[in-house]
Amino acid sequence: MTKIIIQAGGKGTRLEGLTRNKPKCLVPVNNLPILFYAFKKFPKAEFTIIADYKTDVLEKYLESFGNEYNYKIIKTHKKGTASGIKDAIKDYPENEQFMILWCDLILSEDFKIPETKGNFVGISKEFECRWSFDNNEFIHEPSVEKGVAGLFIFETKKCLENIPEEGALVPWLKTQKIDFAELPLYGSKEIGTMLSYSENNECLRRWRPFNSMKFDGDLVIKEGINEQGRKIAVDERAWYKFVKENGYEFIPEIYEYEPLKMKKVQGKNIYDYDCLTRSQKEDILLNIIEALENLHNLVPAKPANIEDAKMNYIHKTFERLSKIEKLVPFADKEFIRINGHYYKNVFFDKENFTNILEKMMPKEFKLIHGDCTFSNLMFDTFNMKTILIDPRGYFGNTKLYGDVDYDWAKLYYSLKGNYDQFNRKKFTLDIKEKEVELAIKPNNWEDMEEFFFDNIPNIDKNKIKALHSVIWLSLTTYAWEDYDSICGAFYNGTILAGEML
Repeated sequence: MTKIIIQAGGKGTRLEGLTRNKPKCLVPVNNLPILFYAFKKFPKAEFTIIADYKTDVLEKYLESFGNEYNYKIIKTHKKGTASGIKDAIKDYPENEQFMILWCDLILSEDFKIPETKGNFVGISKEFECRWSFDNNEFIHEPSVEKGVAGLFIFETKKCLENIPEEGALVPWLKTQKIDFAELPLYGSKEIGTMLSYSENNECLRRWRPFNSMKFDGDLVIKEGINEQGRKIAVDERAWYKFVKENGYEFIPEIYEYEPLKMKKVQGKNIYDYDCLTRSQKEDILLNIIEALENLHNLVPAKPANIEDAKMNYIHKTFERLSKIEKLVPFADKEFIRINGHYYKNVFFDKENFTNILEKMMPKEFKLIHGDCTFSNLMFDTFNMKTILIDPRGYFGNTKLYGDVDYDWAKLYYSLKGNYDQFNRKKFTLDIKEKEVELAIKPNNWEDMEEFFFDNIPNIDKNKIKALHSVIWLSLTTYAWEDYDSICGAFYNGTILAGEML
């Protein structure tokens, strides 16, 4: 089957704040927009997406991140699940089978399109639907095992020759004499409400979608599950091997490297310690600083590779920003009003921004972690020490070594910037007609900023703050799967860069 219609109309009000700034088909589930599950399930299909809410966001988002798929968008001003379908099928060949799919339905990995021709209706088996289907009849009664799940396959477009231009599709189908075969959708999921979103969304797990982590008692097994994950794992394993061979003690006990097998740390991530006294936070922060200083001085320094530093701080940042320049609202304005204040847009001050960063290039490279946020730091409560996990293992094209200030900036990113809560989607973004408002749930470590700077020798406070803005701006496309995260990272980076500029 080559033709699939995605019904993406509606405001998605049952998903509450998740659709404040974007259409529901772009709501991310397990680090992937719902729409992209259909794209990846049927990568060679011709998609027609029917949209009536935030269509400009959908268009710009797919221009940035959906280029590899064959799609077109139909804008409709009509209401209901039947809207736009007549327009979508008008150019279809007379005898070609096609599918209609609700955008909030995620099909199981095992789902296969029937090889036989005919008309099919997808039947839920594990979630409740408002309509049911029994004995070739649509019934307006909710059902779990007989629910009409939002997938329809039609043998030809003649079946829909009298479809209305608006209104609900299923009640209309009830009045038609179309024979449907049932197509069970075992293992599929509907993401139509906040409850179903919460139940099916595992994005709060500690690991990224390119990694797999298994726990067997005190044993943790981590490995890459796709090309990106396997590439990252190579640098991670090399870092662990190197620091272990040089006697570094602030890492988990490593048993094997391929795949990575290590002892489970008896403790929590630093961001989970969110209700501590000031003296407790001081003790933990001093412990973290000790672990990083020990790492930075584990082996002799080497001359800095300035090109790698420029790549990491300047070239990569603006390369990523260029990808979302047309996507983020107000990115085309010289000044952006954020949380009641105007900030200079870095797109309009690139030269000045670049000059400031070029004056902050390091003179030497040392052994670094590369991503020491609170998410990648744990506190071992058994041994009372910091444990570094998930090392980056490179800086630009340089392996293992890099600018130590990058490590301190990443730590500051969590301590002052509350990155870990942002990463866990614990933020609110409201994009209005002429301004935006952004609030990030605190890690409750912001009051340690002065203590942080006072206890790191020879630290350049202005450089750390400059790199902090760079890290937020670079996060924009790293968080590509969530439109709100892209925009939120850009606006927060703009605030920080504006303060610096």
